[in-house]
Amino acid sequence: MTPTRHLTRRTFALNATLGAASLALSLSLAAADSPAPAKKWYKGNTHSHSLWSDGNDFPEMITDWYQKNGYQFLAISDHNVLQAKEVWVTEELVKTRQTAPGAPPALDKYLARFGTPWVETREKDGAKEVRLKKLEEYRPKFERPEEFLLIQAEELSANYAMELKKRVPIHINALNIQEAILPPDGTSIQDVMRKSLQAIHEQGRATGRPVLAHVNHPNFRWALTPEDLAAVLEENFFEIYNGHPMINYLGDATRPGHETIWDVANTLRITQFNAPPLYGVGTDDAHHYHGEDSAPGRGWVMVRSEALAPDKLIAAMRAGDFYASSGVTLEDVSFKDGILKVQVQPQNGVAYTIKFVGTPTGFDKTTTTVKTPADDFRPERIIYSTDVGKTFATVEGPVAEYRLKGDELYVRAIVTSNRPHPRPSYDGQTEMAWTQP
Repeated sequence: MTPTRHLTRRTFALNATLGAASLALSLSLAAADSPAPAKKWYKGNTHSHSLWSDGNDFPEMITDWYQKNGYQFLAISDHNVLQAKEVWVTEELVKTRQTAPGAPPALDKYLARFGTPWVETREKDGAKEVRLKKLEEYRPKFERPEEFLLIQAEELSANYAMELKKRVPIHINALNIQEAILPPDGTSIQDVMRKSLQAIHEQGRATGRPVLAHVNHPNFRWALTPEDLAAVLEENFFEIYNGHPMINYLGDATRPGHETIWDVANTLRITQFNAPPLYGVGTDDAHHYHGEDSAPGRGWVMVRSEALAPDKLIAAMRAGDFYASSGVTLEDVSFKDGILKVQVQPQNGVAYTIKFVGTPTGFDKTTTTVKTPADDFRPERIIYSTDVGKTFATVEGPVAEYRLKGDELYVRAIVTSNRPHPRPSYDGQTEMAWTQP
């Protein structure tokens, strides 16, 4: 009887296993037959600052502005800190940060919008102080499923001392992290970049959360070269457009602008490092919210995602399913059967030019070196041939496509409108958009 009972149990277990496998296979086949979840475009900003570091407004006021201005997600990325501890600031500090003449005091606007008891103040050592709310405290006021999302972030702000009084700023945004990351020391600019990125990605692995890092404003104080961006392979994203007026987007006579930096870095990554090209994000880097120079609303990303959730947004960005914008909205961007197609959502009375840019496989590898101004961290810079970042085609109008010929290392599209940017960060700026290579 005992063997029979054992056989019965085994048979039952086997039948149960086979049944589960059959059910799993049926579900898998049904899932394969069902359509993939529909994707939507979500507008977001991944780089802004508040009173938690060197910004001049309260995080709730900043969040309120972005929500009311059509954004679906926001990451306030203060320097080397997360909004996750007890912090009080003096009213005097709030006042000194606000430099726009005639603007109502930030604390008065904060009280008018949120009132008491939400706004907490106290007297300490003869000074009036205001408590900065933590992200987890104010998150419920704003977040709504599929409408608005807040992502915890930090601008990991390190530097490298090339010599006395010359400290190169190396700033990298970390999105969806759980704990603040301290800026590392390093033996070179690239070493500090590498260690910063490794620390960000290691936290993602340790916590099991998807994280995303992007290198910020390479031309801020002329800090990073295309060669730096090319060589640090831990990096996959950088800011093609940053709305701060001090980031030198256009470059100058001896130093490349962001467009050329992107093309040189990608050319070097593909040809010398056997690495994929960098993706470009657009951000505000807003510090000022009362009419001063570093304002919100200048640059953003549009991410095509299955849902408004950190993991879905990050997965879409890692897949390159997003574009950067400083004002132009795309109806669609696609790459299929060797054709890169861009379709603008046109505005009445606005003209568009779409350029397809890249580097040919047989590009002219000639380089020259030029002396740099005294304010540069480097005495010389490398200038590349015009083949690097060459314009393959230019189309006037809101729709354009480019069929790859097979002799391009990569191709990306730049959309330029003739409409002036409403909050320009440099002279003559018009609204633009950038697709991924």
